[in-house]
Amino acid sequence: MMIRNKRLFIRLSLVFNLILFFSIQNTQADDLKKINYTATIVDQNKKALIGASVEAPSSEINAFSDENGNFALELNPTKQDIIIEYPGIEPLKIQIDPTTPGDTIVFNTTTELQGVEIIKRRKSTEINMLDPIKAENIGIKELSKAACCNLSESFETTPSIDVGFTDAVSGYKQISLLGLAGPNVLFTRENIPDTRGLANITGLTFTPGVWVESIQLSKGTGSVVNGYEGVAGQINVELHKPNATKGFKLLANAYQSGQGRTEGNLVYNHFVNDKWNTTLFAHIKSNWLKVDENKDGFMDQPKGETAVLGNRWMYANEKGWEIQLGAKAVWMNLWGGSNQFEKNQVVSVSNPWGFYNDTKRGEVWAKIGKVNIDKPYQSMGLQLNAFTHSQNARYGLKNYTGDQNSFYANYIFQTIIGNTNHTFKAGASFQYDDFDEEYAGDQFSRAEIVPGIFTEYTYNFMNKFAVVAGLRGDYHNLYGAFVTPRLHVRYAPEERLVFRASVGRAQRTVNIFAENIGFMASNRSFELPNVTLPGGPASKYPFGMKPEVAWNMGINATKQFMLNYRDGAFSVDYYYTNFENMVVTDIEQYNKVQFYNLNGQSYAHSFQAQLDYEVLRKWDWRFAYRWYDVKTTYEGKGLIEKPLLATHRFFINTAYETKNKWNFDFTANWTGAKRMPEHIVKADGAIVPSSYTDAYWIFNTQISKTSKDEKWRVYGGVENLLNTMQHHLILGAEKPYNDGFDAGLVWGSAMGRNFFVGVNYQLK
Repeated sequence: MMIRNKRLFIRLSLVFNLILFFSIQNTQADDLKKINYTATIVDQNKKALIGASVEAPSSEINAFSDENGNFALELNPTKQDIIIEYPGIEPLKIQIDPTTPGDTIVFNTTTELQGVEIIKRRKSTEINMLDPIKAENIGIKELSKAACCNLSESFETTPSIDVGFTDAVSGYKQISLLGLAGPNVLFTRENIPDTRGLANITGLTFTPGVWVESIQLSKGTGSVVNGYEGVAGQINVELHKPNATKGFKLLANAYQSGQGRTEGNLVYNHFVNDKWNTTLFAHIKSNWLKVDENKDGFMDQPKGETAVLGNRWMYANEKGWEIQLGAKAVWMNLWGGSNQFEKNQVVSVSNPWGFYNDTKRGEVWAKIGKVNIDKPYQSMGLQLNAFTHSQNARYGLKNYTGDQNSFYANYIFQTIIGNTNHTFKAGASFQYDDFDEEYAGDQFSRAEIVPGIFTEYTYNFMNKFAVVAGLRGDYHNLYGAFVTPRLHVRYAPEERLVFRASVGRAQRTVNIFAENIGFMASNRSFELPNVTLPGGPASKYPFGMKPEVAWNMGINATKQFMLNYRDGAFSVDYYYTNFENMVVTDIEQYNKVQFYNLNGQSYAHSFQAQLDYEVLRKWDWRFAYRWYDVKTTYEGKGLIEKPLLATHRFFINTAYETKNKWNFDFTANWTGAKRMPEHIVKADGAIVPSSYTDAYWIFNTQISKTSKDEKWRVYGGVENLLNTMQHHLILGAEKPYNDGFDAGLVWGSAMGRNFFVGVNYQLK
């Protein structure tokens, strides 16, 4: 096997080098990497100004505004001056930032101006038209459409992602992308791997939404620089950073819901001197009210407290050095279950059914970078991250504990080959994970050590055609050597139309218990190959499972347009994921969860179409439709549809902003029928064979008001406006210690109508 992998690595390396050689032969020299800066010139009456001359003195490039007032310039990605000339009017010099295209420049043609006004209205979600990898940038405005939230709740207005509860007692939410569960997505915090291992599900609650500056969402396999995982996509989170020109000094938030959830958040920026600055993050949450809106005798959400603290230091000097140092601590204590269950009560068959989870986590990280001042296209960086994670949970009579200690290092070197049309990255990474878990009396321990090397080449031809070809090789101490190739292609036949395609391989170790904690809230037995619980012989692979290996291929198109002087965008994408191997989670029998390696086919087709349009000034609409075809081969069942996943989904979001800073947001989600596996509605009742659930609508709405000085923002709204809830949410709730009790088959809304209010304060 190792010889075969080495031969494959050699062959792929030869192919990669041939692509690199022929691409270099077909390019011309260029001093600096150019980007396409676009803007619109209008007169004092907001009408397009035709024939205005625009010149960039630093590059001796000029352009003319067209019939719509639009112009485009190929510029270096640095702030610089441009000169605008129009017959009979004194030329004007203004400074622009080419990295933020889309400005509207107001040119007063009735007088000779000494200045110019630039009006910029950024969309709440934007797609980068120049990047070969399609990425949706979700900004603060989009995040503020939802109530105060954490990362698992930040995607309520993002149609690409499904958000649902893991079970009906713990309150954890999980996401899915391309029809695949959240652990198939690579989560990073500023491009450092974040919620890995035991925190694959629960870790999404450790990043408060108020801390987040933006989120970048990409589908399919990403860059090899970020590792070999993430077959469904990557979600990168950027936290707030100090910014001397447009940032804030203090951001404070308070939130209260009608369901007894109280939150407080704080982000504080401080400039120590011209080289050092620091940010302090704080979050505290309390669920203090017992809520049972569906009257099944169980709390709809757990009670308890969560506290998260973070601190970051940033350093930069004139010699090109940049350093970031950070630390984060998490403490979470939750308890719930039966309405009669009380905190610290002993769980037994003679007492009410209870749940608790006590989690502690500590993390430190560093990013060290150096840009070559004489050659600004050349840089190197080192990413470091280490954390310790400990959790102790109980679901009824079943106890689950888990400890993880991890260390990550990633070194990246970047330069050009001949000119900036050819960018080259190379580096090495190291991942160490030590796990110690216990479930229902059985212990599972393992250590994973994975060193790797990678290289990535980017070719760009006049911003019309681009290729990113990446290759990495890793050696896993348990699975051996493997190779990860990835390819991304971009073609733009015109400025506002982009086609993209991608293909790549991904591999990961499945954490059986951490990724399926929702099924612990049941009387199902967990059955593993060669490790049947309780007891059983050990295996050379974690949990007796081979790693998951999958290939993802995708195509997408994005068209930006202007209709009736309003901006719009239409995008479609299709992705196909094929698993060479998969750890199958089989819940087709009502009383057990079986885990085994795939013996047959497993695939996922995903199609999505989305339309964004500004119908009237500051009144935005978003429509999306998504279709899934996800099937897996189950033992004794054959190739069948994945349970608890809707084939069809329709999404609508509309947002309106008034001149006096009132904002109105409304989101509607229609979720189609889902396949329900075999189950029992009532304990000791008849077995219900596999069937389909009802389709349902969820409506959320929010109103907010920002003060004139933009320091205060008050908001309020309703989640689940129609009070739509799943019935029966907990199966066999009347006899939780009997066969058939199951709080893990959640297909609809687990929470009823929720009123909320909140306030933000921002000090510039």
